[in-house]
Amino acid sequence: MGTTFSKDETKIAYDKTGQGSALIIVAGAFQDRMAMAAYAEPLSKHFTVYNYDRRGRGESGDTPPYAVAREIEDIDALIQEAGGSAFVFGGSSGGVLTLDAAAHGSNITKLAIYEPPFVVDDSRDPVPENMVDQLKDMIASGRRGDAAETFMTKGSLMPADMVAGMRAQPSWPSVEAVAPTLVYDATIMNGTMQGNALPAERWAAVTTPTLVIYGGAGPVWSRNAAEALIELLPHAERRALEGQFHDLTPDVLTPVLEKFFLD
Repeated sequence: MGTTFSKDETKIAYDKTGQGSALIIVAGAFQDRMAMAAYAEPLSKHFTVYNYDRRGRGESGDTPPYAVAREIEDIDALIQEAGGSAFVFGGSSGGVLTLDAAAHGSNITKLAIYEPPFVVDDSRDPVPENMVDQLKDMIASGRRGDAAETFMTKGSLMPADMVAGMRAQPSWPSVEAVAPTLVYDATIMNGTMQGNALPAERWAAVTTPTLVIYGGAGPVWSRNAAEALIELLPHAERRALEGQFHDLTPDVLTPVLEKFFLD
């Protein structure tokens, strides 16, 4: 494990594996670098992979108050560790964070995003407009499990009985451990999951070559979200993966990223 320090002196823990051009992996909600190791390992054959714990997770630190700008600074710190520029891959809300980093001017040479969870039409129920405040209140009152359940059922549309079953499992404490960071992911997504058009001005500065990937077997709303982003970005290309859903397997993802980043 390596460590670097963000602009606000927060410690960011990462694993560095492989050799070749630098590739930073940015996880989505609930995930830490241990969860992303299965994706990092095969990519290490062609890249120097930086797989890190986002702030507040795993062995990384956290410094309140939270702002999306702090997480962009975390990515910038990793880019400096990588030599000043890097390829970046982000999944789900982590992918939206990478878009914000690119818009901010982070030195990302190529960017790949998997299924940014926007809601751009009425093909699914919107996320409540006060989602961030709901999660903050639950975390502040010690209701981490309720915060995780709310994020899963209202954000990811997981069935309530499925989440109830998860809460009964021995692994649930690990979910509650990262629950405070769900506020961060909800903040990143805030305003983009209510069924409206994407905020073009938010990513108007993104000129980075970008690959937007989505599962061909996923729900309509998810496919529509990816297509809306592709239409918005000036240098975006699409890759629909037939038969795939939001939980993408490394053996399917790896060749797609290799082709995009190495071409």
